[in-house]
Amino acid sequence: MSRNGDVEQENAPTAESSTRTRRRGDPFLIACKGFSLVTSLAAILCIVANALSAVLSFKHGSDFFDGIFRCYAVLIACFVVLAETEWSFIMRFSKVLEYWAGRGMLQIFVAVMTRAFPDYFGERRDLVLFQSIASYLLLACGLIYVVSGALCIGFLKRARQKQEISREQAAKDLEELERRKEELEQLLLAERV
Repeated sequence: MSRNGDVEQENAPTAESSTRTRRRGDPFLIACKGFSLVTSLAAILCIVANALSAVLSFKHGSDFFDGIFRCYAVLIACFVVLAETEWSFIMRFSKVLEYWAGRGMLQIFVAVMTRAFPDYFGERRDLVLFQSIASYLLLACGLIYVVSGALCIGFLKRARQKQEISREQAAKDLEELERRKEELEQLLLAERV
């Protein structure tokens, strides 16, 4: 009867225990991250569309005020992209963006700024089409954010994020305890021999 062999067998890590402690992410949080990515891409499209319009406005000298307007639209759209990253620095100074309704209204504002002052003379149809696509994409994302904010989806997301962080911390603590337990058992076995 080998007691040492039994102890080693009990404490040997198995594939089941390592897969059991690893969990997939929360599907709701994954969907929120995906939607945030789509919103960021739509805002980046608005940045490109407004930057192109600003360059063309300043280049032709046709409409100086349209160029300035487009520069402001680029800056605010950059702020939308930063808000979608949920960077704590940005969230600390603009508390309204923590709430999805506020974030959605900002996105709608950028979409309207992107769509404003189209080329009525038909000289740049491709740019007008690009502006329309970018603005309607961001407008749709903004409307979804406003409706979701009214339904308190943002509150649900923050609660699940806190739960996920707690779960990850508990898993790390458990792994650390298991590692420490193995070390102590190895020391105990060495003392017995």
